[in-house]
Parts: sequence; C-alpha cells; structure tokens
Amino acid sequence: MKFEPHPYQRRAIDWVLSHPRCGLFMEMGLGKSVCTLTAIQELKDDLMVGRVLVIAPKKVAESTWSDEAAKWDHLDLTVSVVMGTPAQRREALRADADLYVTGRDSVVWLEGLKAGKERPAFDMVVIDELTSFKSSGSQRFKAMKRLLPSVVRVVGLTGTPAPNGMLDLWAQIYCLDGGERLGRFVTKYREKYFNSIIHNNIPIKTWPKPGAAEEITAKIADICFSMKAADYLDLPPVTFTDVAVRLDNTVAEGYRRFERDRVAVFRQATTDGVVTAQNAAALVNKLAQYANGCVYDEEGGEVEIHRAKLDMLMELVEKAASPVLCFYAYRHDLRRIMGAAPKGLRVRAYEGDADLKAWNAGKVDLLLAHPASTAYGLNMQSGGHVIVWFSTGWNLELYQQANARLHRQGQTVPVSVHNLVATGTVDERMCDALRGKTENQDSVVRRLAMQIAKDKRR
Repeated sequence: MKFEPHPYQRRAIDWVLSHPRCGLFMEMGLGKSVCTLTAIQELKDDLMVGRVLVIAPKKVAESTWSDEAAKWDHLDLTVSVVMGTPAQRREALRADADLYVTGRDSVVWLEGLKAGKERPAFDMVVIDELTSFKSSGSQRFKAMKRLLPSVVRVVGLTGTPAPNGMLDLWAQIYCLDGGERLGRFVTKYREKYFNSIIHNNIPIKTWPKPGAAEEITAKIADICFSMKAADYLDLPPVTFTDVAVRLDNTVAEGYRRFERDRVAVFRQATTDGVVTAQNAAALVNKLAQYANGCVYDEEGGEVEIHRAKLDMLMELVEKAASPVLCFYAYRHDLRRIMGAAPKGLRVRAYEGDADLKAWNAGKVDLLLAHPASTAYGLNMQSGGHVIVWFSTGWNLELYQQANARLHRQGQTVPVSVHNLVATGTVDERMCDALRGKTENQDSVVRRLAMQIAKDKRR
C-alpha cells in the first residue's frame, strides 16, 4: 500500500528525525506507528540507525508492528518478534533484522541479558504505549531506566500521556530524557508540583499545585509532539450513553448491606481506622463484582446475585441489529454472558487473530473481549460500530484505547458506546471518574500543543 502522509504526519516524522529523544503524544487513529516506521526507514537509509528495539503491549508486539512494516510499500524493514519462551526470545535476538519487537513484560528479562553477547546493541528504542512505564516503582520502569542510557535515540508513543493525572508524566518523561526536564527523583517532582496527603510516609492523595500543569507542560514541550484526533481526522461521530440498569429492591438493599459490611471489615482490619489504598481497591473490586451480578467468595467460587445486567446486555444486542463488541471485567462476566446468549446468536470470546478475522469478516454477532487484551493496536472497525461496556472500570487509558478499536480511521458509520451502570452502585462513581479524568487528559494534550505552537512563534 502506498503511504501518502498527511501534513500532520509529515510533521510527526520530521519531529522524530530532528529529536533524538522525544515523545509522540498522538491520539489513536492518527498513525503513530507508520510515522515512526517511516522515520526509522529514513534514518536507516541515512545510516543513522541499524538495530531498533520496539517495546509494546503483548498483542501489539505479536503482530501489529510486523503487519505495519509489511503493509506499506515504502518500507524495507525486516522484523524479528522477540516473544515466546526464553529460548525462543534469545533465538529471535540473534536473527539479522532491522526491528526487534518484544513485549513490555520482557523488559526486565531483556535488561538482564549480557550486553553484546546475549543482547545486541540497539541504536534506537521505540516505546509503544509509553504509559506502560508510568509507575516509577515498577520493575519494568527500573529495568528500562538501566537499559536506555546507552541508547542514542528513544521515541515514546502514546495517545494518553496522563491517564490518571500529571503525576503519571514523571516516569514517562524520564524514559525520554533521563530526568533532565522533570528532575531525577519522583519525590522531588511530587514535592515541587503537587500537594499531598501523607500517611505512614505513603501519599494517599495527590493533586497539582496552582499553575503546576502549565509549568510541567512548558518544560516538556520541546521534546513532545502532541495532537488530538478530533483536530485532524474527519471521523464519524461517537456517542456515549450511560444505560441505567435498575436493581430490584431486594438486590439493591443487599448491595447497600454488602457495602456497609465490607467497609466495616476493611476498617477493622486496620489498626488506626484508616482504609489503605490497597484495601480500598479490594473493597471497590468486590462492589463492582456485586454490581455486575456475581462475586467470588473466599475460596474463589462464584456466587451469582442477579441477572439485571445480563438482561440489559441481551436487550441492547437485540436492538442494535448490528454486531456488538462487549467489554467485560471478570471471568464470571464472560462465562455468564456466554451462557445467557440466546441460541442462534453467533458469540465468540476474543482470544487471538482467528477471532479478530471472524469479527472483521462479519461472522460474529457478539464479540466478548477483556479491554486489556484488545485495547492496543487492533483494527476492529470493519466488524461493527456498537460497543457495550458490561463494566467500565476505572482505567481511562484502557477505556479510551478500547473504544478506539471501532472509532478510528476507516470507520464509516457513527459509533455508539453504551456503559451499563447499575444504579446506586459503584458503577456510577466509575463513570463519573472516567469523565473527570477525560477532561484532565484532554487538557494535558491541548496544553502541550499550545506550548509547541507558542515556542514556534518565538
């Protein structure tokens, strides 16, 4: 296929060429992958790079980069996929290739190999979904921190640079500049730009100081190329609808009692009456299961409570008169939805390429997928235009990325996203939180774009 870059894509390519260490903060559908590959091809042709390491989410690493490299006529790049068992990964690293693509969960393993003997020297590293490294305390980030100093060129790709707030930016930008712009230590970054509530030396709540967002974006704007899809793509509209799922009085009272009891249990489990973040997360997880209609007991068994969401999902599938992509949260969601589907409905659970091909070929009426397995890189727009979230969860990045599987370049029909919300439950707080985070995320991207434009005018 012939690649004729849009003007904004040419600017993105030139940005990578002129900035050895940079970020492409481009929303889904704008072509981050092909822009990056084009820049790599030009650098390779000019003998500026030889071996390039690409680190990506598992599903993207398995096929997306290989498919993209083979798709475009102007690219002449060989790809070695460094996946599988340790022995298979080592063999893939020994292959003669231009791109070595591995999963983000293999970074610790990769960094542990002997440089030069087991691990070849890389001239360039591409971090696909830079937000995978937003946690400064993760082993993944620590391994990346040790791996990158010897690499001349680093490119970080993401459409959601701050999915949960500006605090997420520190580790990501560190991957690009080694701490030059936001400092070498996350504690000093937090102290300088954020107010915090500390308990037992652990920040339990953090929010930016006045003017911090503007100062942070100004500091990183010289290396981060930013744009929003709505400003550059003529996509069909997307509508978001919260579908109220009303629980009957007995179930609703059971939920309120369950909520009170679980809160009491967690409070009693702490010595000072403070519910820690870890316990709070476990509590919310149980409440979300209840809202979905089934909870895991202490032995891991499933206890079904209600079928309200199942009934609403099947009603939406019937009304849609179109294939539906449904995102679920728990294994019992998947099992129960499969069991509730009427005979004759072509239902599949996404597990890999065969399911993706069947969906895009119009052979599936209801495709069930976990957002973590489909959120990145998959083109699913040919299969349908209706999404139903059995439970949205709290992760804005996964929510946005998963929705972009259908609402992306190539989609010809307006996309509908339906969030099933059990009234009076934690579902309502999830949706409110996602909306709040979306406003925050949009402001980060737009501030960067404005700062870049401002710098150009100087």
